[in-house]
Amino acid sequence: MFLLQKNVAVLVPCYNEEKTIRKVVKDFQTILPDAAIYVFDNNSSDQTKQVAKEAGAIVRTESHSGKGNVIRRMFADVEADIYILVDGDDTYDATTVLPMIEKLVANHLDMVVGVRQTSEETSYRKGHKLGNALLTGLVAVIFGHTFTDMLSGYRVMSRRFVKSFPALTKGFEIETELTVHALELRMPTAELLTFYRSRPQDSISKLNTYRDGFRILSTILRLYKDEHPQTFFSIIAFALALASVILAYPLFETFLKTGLVPRIPTAILSTGLMLLAFLSLASGLILETVTRGRQELKRLMYLSIPAIGNDSQA
Repeated sequence: MFLLQKNVAVLVPCYNEEKTIRKVVKDFQTILPDAAIYVFDNNSSDQTKQVAKEAGAIVRTESHSGKGNVIRRMFADVEADIYILVDGDDTYDATTVLPMIEKLVANHLDMVVGVRQTSEETSYRKGHKLGNALLTGLVAVIFGHTFTDMLSGYRVMSRRFVKSFPALTKGFEIETELTVHALELRMPTAELLTFYRSRPQDSISKLNTYRDGFRILSTILRLYKDEHPQTFFSIIAFALALASVILAYPLFETFLKTGLVPRIPTAILSTGLMLLAFLSLASGLILETVTRGRQELKRLMYLSIPAIGNDSQA
């Protein structure tokens, strides 16, 4: 049985989850009795840490606020062969973890994402669902094939995924960064449907639809710039060049007819925009070379860690 051969760690980032954390810990203890369950508290003002300790979890604290900061600390500190990342709000189904792990090991994958399915109207708000669909679609357009539920907080990952992940974002954008990391390194991944239920009535969601949605959108654009600088800056160069041509056309037409340039400031502006266009294009070409070297280093780091399903790890 793979659970006897692998070191499994359950990672639960928490902020003010005293109402639900006990059940989350107990559920995963029942399903995975040999797994180490880590609860990383992120400056909770309630009794989250105490309740998690009483439930039998290994409790640690991350003082830098934000889910991304917590996951960065988790990935750095915890050593395991298989990592299970799940929220501490008791909205995800613990029983799905076994088929997710089996799929990861049997198919030599690096990440299996739990795709949220629910029949409860209150569990998955329409605003969150629509935002997830739009952001997931945008990532698919920019980075190619992506996941059905990019923002899911329920994931099973291999050691080489976790230890090669840079974790640069600070907040709820972390799921987007996890997704792009897998896509850019062309890692083998999969999805599995999982039941998603409502939070308890006295448990409050920390996700703000508009604020965090804007942050996730900004993260997608930043990652696009970082991972595909030539294309990103070429688009900017094209827009600047087009604006320059539009401004210069009537001036050029007048010059052909009269031999005069009637609007000097417009001519200077048009020239400046064209120079900026060429500067943007050159910047993209230079940064593309730098990015290629960085991607090669990340790939080598990733390949230096054995795959989860290798016989040598059994």
